[in-house]
Amino acid sequence: MTAVSDSGDSPSGPAGNAPADPLICSAKGCRAAATWALRWNNPRLHTPDRRKTWLACAQHQDRLGDFLRARGFLREVAPLG
Repeated sequence: MTAVSDSGDSPSGPAGNAPADPLICSAKGCRAAATWALRWNNPRLHTPDRRKTWLACAQHQDRLGDFLRARGFLREVAPLG
């Protein structure tokens, strides 16, 4: 699955001056543009303040969120802006 850095920064081109690559949904095989950020952590591995991020398109936001929620990992869902 595609992920954004832990800090929440968007990827950028070399030296930060080239346009960023489009953010793509983290669902396996999906190439759609991401519109949601699902922020999560695994309390057995991560400190409480650390957040990992999965990106989701509108079609996969519920499925990815349900996967994380079922494991108690989901911390927040926010629209990408």
